[in-house]
Amino acid sequence: MSAFKTTALRELAEQQTRYAPPARRQAQVAAALRLLSEVEPGREYPYQYVCFRLTEFRSDAHPDLLVPGSDLRHDLVLWARRVGRSVPALPIEQAVEPMLTLDEVSRKFRVSTKTVSRWRVKGLAARRVKVNGRSQLGFPAAAVERFVAEHAALVEKGARFSHLTDAEKDDILRLARELRDSGMTLTDASRRIAGRLGRSPEAVRYTIKNFDRGHPDHALFPAAAGPLSAAAKEQMVQAKQELDLARERAKVTGDAVEDTVDTIAKRFNRTRSSMYRVVNEVRAKELVRTPVDYIYNPEFDDPAREPEILAEMPGRDEFEAKRAGKAPPKDVPPQMAHLYEWPLLTKEQEQHVFRKMNFLKHKLQKFQDDIDPARARVQDILRIDEFRDGIRECRDLLISCNQRLVYNNAKKHLGPLESIDDLVSDGNLSLMRAVEKFDYGRGNKFSTYATWAIIKNFARSIPDAKTHRSRYMTGHDELFEAKADVRTDEGEVLAAADAAKARVARLLNHLDARTREVIRMRTGLDGSEEMTLEQIGQHFGITKERVRQINVRGMKQLREWAAKENVEAP
Repeated sequence: MSAFKTTALRELAEQQTRYAPPARRQAQVAAALRLLSEVEPGREYPYQYVCFRLTEFRSDAHPDLLVPGSDLRHDLVLWARRVGRSVPALPIEQAVEPMLTLDEVSRKFRVSTKTVSRWRVKGLAARRVKVNGRSQLGFPAAAVERFVAEHAALVEKGARFSHLTDAEKDDILRLARELRDSGMTLTDASRRIAGRLGRSPEAVRYTIKNFDRGHPDHALFPAAAGPLSAAAKEQMVQAKQELDLARERAKVTGDAVEDTVDTIAKRFNRTRSSMYRVVNEVRAKELVRTPVDYIYNPEFDDPAREPEILAEMPGRDEFEAKRAGKAPPKDVPPQMAHLYEWPLLTKEQEQHVFRKMNFLKHKLQKFQDDIDPARARVQDILRIDEFRDGIRECRDLLISCNQRLVYNNAKKHLGPLESIDDLVSDGNLSLMRAVEKFDYGRGNKFSTYATWAIIKNFARSIPDAKTHRSRYMTGHDELFEAKADVRTDEGEVLAAADAAKARVARLLNHLDARTREVIRMRTGLDGSEEMTLEQIGQHFGITKERVRQINVRGMKQLREWAAKENVEAP
């Protein structure tokens, strides 16, 4: 119950906490508890009615807002607590009506203090009072009597479950010891024992905790003391990630996997809530540490511009229609056909997407600066993920619509010994960097900036590749396309081919299994026809671009190993 489900009630609580007199706030707390006892979960309640019941003021705000009963019960409890905490504690001797302390109510009705605290959720009115100089909860005697009369069965049940015989306590401790040895947590053990003995989980849990406090050397569930180290937190998060992966695999295989958080809690002797706090804190630290690189524009600081910046891209429907009917030219190689699946962006569309991407980065940076990782909530992490998803969507759109630019420039710089796939892969990296660094505010066309970046990269990478090939003679054509020399006899051809295959096989053994298989499929080393990037991607369940990256990385590693082992061209 840490967050309101209805924003209007949260704002009302903040308003009353700041401006209402203490006596008025105390009356409002009592009104909230009275209303709580009347709310039915299946109904809806107008906000203005709720506001009047709490403050006796007829508000004009939110005239159409209807609050579901279940949400209203949740928010009324939180509203009463938040407003009640803002009321200064009154010395109990100065109270206008007789007051009972928490311990007095507990003894009078033979229930635990936790049970009395739960009664507050049901509508038992309370306020802060000072007893012997210490602030604690006080309960008006009239409110207590009224609550007991309205909830006689609840009070009787609480009294019955709060009294355990010595034999029952011994049974609880014996069963708790057995369940602990089986790896069960305190919460799960309390529920299991409660169901077996016909007692409430709270009473069982209280009995076990009371024993542990009195016998720390023989505690059944010793509390993990001391703050967690950074290394321990990282281990917990890593354990959760591993179990999450196991759960994803189990969805495919149909195997059962126990609850991830409970598993980690058992392993590290912590509670579920502490697991969530650790995971949120570590994740928030990782997100906050990740720098946000973007191009700033003064219009980002104008709140009135935000709706326009975050709006849908102009002409989105026409863009999607063009994309649906897009087909590659006939002279384009099959492995490059995917570059023509995306239409070009107009200058207006391009400016809008770049502005939106950088604005989301600007918002993300400000949001991360305001987060305390130690107090990060799940909502904060989800908010960061929303920003990142929006940024990724804009970036992917810009890259996809400009990949043809890379291919066209790669064709112009393609030499007799170069591979078009290698040039396109290098050019794509330049394109990705250009998307991150382009300043849309200058009014230039992105294609001009990206072309300059791609050509500059080619001017550096192509001479380096030529120098490497001329020095070590381990290029793709020389190493993997050993062709028969028709001027020699058949025996020499077979011997040379076998020697080449042996050298190639020895080099391939340096690669991991997937990279080795990608290169075999791409070059047809196993005797089959060469496969396209798309075919290989379908085989492994990955994208065509990822296949190209694996192939380029593998070829680079092969050249490095060939240089170390002084492999000559077959």
